[in-house]
Amino acid sequence: MQLPQISIRRPVLTVMMSLALVLFGIIGLLRLPVRELPNIDPPIVNVQTVFKGANASVVETEVTERLEEELNSIEGIKTLLSESKEQVSNITIEFNLARSIDICAQDVRDRVGRVRGKLPDDIDEPIIAKQEADAQPVMWIALHSDRYDTLELSRLAETQLKDVLQTVSGVSQIVIGGEKRFAIRMWLDANKMAARGVTVSDVERALRQQNVELPSGRVENLDREMTIETLGEMKTAEQFNQLVIRSEGATLVRLRDIGEAKTGPEDLRSIGRYNGKPAVALGVVKQTQANTIEVARDIKRELARLQKTLPESVQLNLPYDESEYVSAAVGEVWITLGVAFGLVVIVIYVFLRNFRSTIIPTVAIPVSIIGTFAALHFLGYSINILTMLALVLSIGIVVDDAIVVLENIYRHVEEGMTPMAAAMKAMDEIAFAIIAITFSLVAVFTPLAFQTSTTGRLFLEFAATVVVSVIISAFVALTLTPMMAARILRPHHEARQNLVLRTFERFFARVARTYARWLDRALRHRGLTICIGALSIAAAAVLLGRLDKDFLPEEDKGRLFNVVVAPEGSTSEYTDRQIRKMEKIVESYPETDSYFSAVALSRGGPGDPASGLMFIKFKDGPRRSVQDLVAGPTGMQARFFGEIEGALAFAIVPKAI
Repeated sequence: MQLPQISIRRPVLTVMMSLALVLFGIIGLLRLPVRELPNIDPPIVNVQTVFKGANASVVETEVTERLEEELNSIEGIKTLLSESKEQVSNITIEFNLARSIDICAQDVRDRVGRVRGKLPDDIDEPIIAKQEADAQPVMWIALHSDRYDTLELSRLAETQLKDVLQTVSGVSQIVIGGEKRFAIRMWLDANKMAARGVTVSDVERALRQQNVELPSGRVENLDREMTIETLGEMKTAEQFNQLVIRSEGATLVRLRDIGEAKTGPEDLRSIGRYNGKPAVALGVVKQTQANTIEVARDIKRELARLQKTLPESVQLNLPYDESEYVSAAVGEVWITLGVAFGLVVIVIYVFLRNFRSTIIPTVAIPVSIIGTFAALHFLGYSINILTMLALVLSIGIVVDDAIVVLENIYRHVEEGMTPMAAAMKAMDEIAFAIIAITFSLVAVFTPLAFQTSTTGRLFLEFAATVVVSVIISAFVALTLTPMMAARILRPHHEARQNLVLRTFERFFARVARTYARWLDRALRHRGLTICIGALSIAAAAVLLGRLDKDFLPEEDKGRLFNVVVAPEGSTSEYTDRQIRKMEKIVESYPETDSYFSAVALSRGGPGDPASGLMFIKFKDGPRRSVQDLVAGPTGMQARFFGEIEGALAFAIVPKAI
């Protein structure tokens, strides 16, 4: 093989190839998105159809069943779940992981288009949407105040915050939760309407005919022209009170005669609070390939600037920030990567007992690791816990190639050859072995790329990272390592050993002698050695069966989601009263840092209960674990059921722990 010889003779070419790997690796590192885990979300498509005025039975027979009949024949469906509620039909289709979400959504659109003619004419057009994890907010910003109500906070969020935050680099969308828009409500008196012979249809018809902006054309002469604007749309409650509902000769029936128009929020049933104060939440949705940590950092910088433009009593807080957990998790792996690299260098130095020899693998490891980021960027992967752990594992693997090459060259140098001649001879001997080692490692991890299960998808990026780093390390071992060895190593008689290295050499010699004695005993008692090995395997199998099994290990992130479901037919006011009691319980725990609670009516329609959601953030530093705070006789869950009356269901989300 000529590559090692060419690399040894042409050091500039070798250095430039290695620098190119490092350069492209750094570029890929800077452009890679950062996530907590790889993107393993299954392709899920949702079809929602609104049939106004229809009860659940009619929705089931006229909409859901006809859609199901057509959608069932789509290829690759894993599960199909349908729900028919008053006025609403929801169908959720989960496809096999091997299928692309875009192709799945297109197939669903085609099938819905085919069956559209069989559906009732007065339904709203079916809404077909992909469910993607990247479309979920990575941050929630609480805009709260003890002086302003939710209507005024919504206006501030819409006019002063939303448009500014959407311009931040990497932000795809800003969604507002718990928003209350300005509206004018008409409160009608049934007795007054009956006395004047007015019905609700008369009021509705008057609104459609009189509260409207119409194009009025223009007026022009020989020299000028002017556009005419007809002010037909009413803006204030007083204008609505003057609205003429019916006229009989000179007698006019106005809205004020049968009721009253008042200003207020459009939605009275949704409620949001942060630490007990009225609040509006702004969710930050990042772009698919954006870096979560960088987006969060830019958002926080922008919030600090926007805080100065808001009234003094209005505050901005972050009850939920996914970047904190991603940054902490990935940061810990970066530290582990650095510690692993340092330990490898120390071990190499202690065993080789030569500083010049240690420099070679110390350079080869970063080149292999950094070059891997270029391949990850090309493959469309991300920096996450598993890819970083793959790099930690790869340090021990990629150093093997450099050590094998270095040890063989160093052996020839100790035998009296010059470093240049030793490098040439050593590479003739082991170049094929390096390639064989690389192919064997690639063969071990490559099958993971063909897994179609959720677990297989989870480890796809892990396997690809290891494979790429191993291939790059083989290239470095065949080029950079022998070139550096030919120019850095020196003959053995010139090397010096200090007291620490001589002490370790004596210790290693004692360990080698002890190992030789035990090996001799094992070879003389082969039957006993085989029995001990068999018993070890059996014990491992028994212990493996007793281990707990879980998709991901539990992790205390210092946060908790709590979903509250009220009894059938509960109003938002009833659910809000119960959640206020929950807030007092949560406040009683010294570990509580902040909490955000919300109440909203289920989208099924009248009769469905108002549901609630509470997100709790616990303090950093020493405290009880979230599991201890939730479980036990004095835990939150037990206190919720014991101290709050009513048939409430509390669902504490376990994966939030």
